Amino acid sequence: MREISLRTHSRSELLDITAKVADAVRESQLEQGWVTAFVTHTTAGITINENADPDVGTDLLATLDKIVPRRGAYRHTEGNADSHVKASLMGSSVTVPVQGGGLLLGTWQGIFFCEFDGPRTRHVVIEVVGERAAR
Repeated sequence: MREISLRTHSRSELLDITAKVADAVRESQLEQGWVTAFVTHTTAGITINENADPDVGTDLLATLDKIVPRRGAYRHTEGNADSHVKASLMGSSVTVPVQGGGLLLGTWQGIFFCEFDGPRTRHVVIEVVGERAAR
């Protein structure tokens, strides 16, 4: 298990962490199994989506802002109630199969940390489980 730190720079943003997760898999020498990335925060999430066109992330954040506006009739009065809702919608973890020592993602897929209450320093726990390569 490993924990990575991320620094976000705006209230809402997506950070592509695919390479960091792939590094954890490579360093583990896992041949086959799975890797889970877990966000340890209640106002941030994680998702898998297209990482080739940055407009996909822009559209995703804009759509979340439309369906969960920053200002609303929220009972949680700290000013980040929308962040909690968005984090729950995105989820707190993703699991990706590992095959041949690498992430088994589709051609256009990437793993994204989703910031909804930044800027902050955030943490993601990465756990790699499965069969190690023969040494």
